[in-house]
Amino acid sequence: MLKKLLKIVCCVMCLIAVSSQAALKIDITGAQSEPMPLAFPYLTTENPAFQSLAEQISEVIAQDLESSGLFRIVNREAYIQQMQGVDTRPQFADWQAIQAHALAYGQIEEELNGQLKVSFRLWDVFAQKQMDARVMTGEIGAWRKMAHIIADTIYERLTGERGYFDTKIVFISESGGQRNRLRRLAIMDHDGENMQYLSDGKDIVLTPRFSPNMKEITYLSYENGMPQVYLMNIQTLESRLLGRFDGMSFAPRFSPNGRYLIMSLAERGNSDIYTYDLRTQARVRLTTHPAIDTSPSFSPDGKQIVFNSDRGGNQQLYVMNADGSNVRRISFGEGTYATPVWSPRGDYIAFTKIKEGEFHIGLMRPDGSGERLIAKGFLVEAPTWAPNGRRLIYFKQSPSDAEGEGGTSRLYSIDVTGHHEQLVPTLTEASDPTWSPLLHE
Repeated sequence: MLKKLLKIVCCVMCLIAVSSQAALKIDITGAQSEPMPLAFPYLTTENPAFQSLAEQISEVIAQDLESSGLFRIVNREAYIQQMQGVDTRPQFADWQAIQAHALAYGQIEEELNGQLKVSFRLWDVFAQKQMDARVMTGEIGAWRKMAHIIADTIYERLTGERGYFDTKIVFISESGGQRNRLRRLAIMDHDGENMQYLSDGKDIVLTPRFSPNMKEITYLSYENGMPQVYLMNIQTLESRLLGRFDGMSFAPRFSPNGRYLIMSLAERGNSDIYTYDLRTQARVRLTTHPAIDTSPSFSPDGKQIVFNSDRGGNQQLYVMNADGSNVRRISFGEGTYATPVWSPRGDYIAFTKIKEGEFHIGLMRPDGSGERLIAKGFLVEAPTWAPNGRRLIYFKQSPSDAEGEGGTSRLYSIDVTGHHEQLVPTLTEASDPTWSPLLHE
């Protein structure tokens, strides 16, 4: 089932026409601004049996774009021109009259081989120029994936940045009371749909992380009574213990090239950072310090590593070269810092910060400059990046009652400006999320 879920069933998108490199673009790196008004009529179809599907695809595209906080779908009741198909020429005055800056529309039809064909166009309304036009074909059951790819295309054309909608999220699904908590590995689409369990809940599992090629995840499990790092094949669900170490292994992540895992090993009462070669099974110790060194994360070029350590007296962030040399502290604010993770763009490091009893999600430059706190709560923790490096996902937990019950845990996402926080829907409570790479290229 998962193999079918993760298999890309859509054909490669084909470019029909691009009239110009339009100037219309959203600046997503600056301060909060008003969302761009985008007109997006429901996709049309000549097949009455496909009418409901056309509306469903349209709604997924619209929800993707609006969830970013960068777009506002103009109320469809205000539309003057009614689009009859993908080849309908826009009456630009009609769309300008309702203050739409961009117009996207299209149609769906069934191919002779039973596949679904989706065509769409994107226009700059005020410049009156076409920005993109594409055709996609795929299995009808893959309609949600096609919708996400279309949303990614619109996002990229209007922002200049890659999208993040055609992605998966692996997380810990949580259920039951605090005293008998059931934690299971789970995977879903970025918007919470198509959730499936990857583990049965017999053992406590934590901190899942995707491999760069999306074939495996690494995670921590108490399967043998002691926290140790495992690898799981996402398609077969087969898992294996990573190495056989004398002590605990935890906080694993893949290297950017997927050949190595970096993790913490606790042996003889000391926690240090190691790399583990997945081909040769050789391990290399990177830190040698009596303090607790943990939560390592590679820079996207694989040349540096950020981690947290209490070697300075309390928990702070440090950066070192990939061979363990040139260790330097980068966090100097009040409070303690944890769970650092490098942006896939290389421009920021995200982290969890605890200050005056309150948890925060924060960002800083790799040299420690420009620290900003972008989310806070009773407990917010474990940020991870969308593949375009412009949005983060993390979990937020509410307080428990006097009996230790309650304390619901949910996933949220937010952009790097600290705006547009969104609840990520899940069927159960959730924690420890990680975002996959983009599933299409």
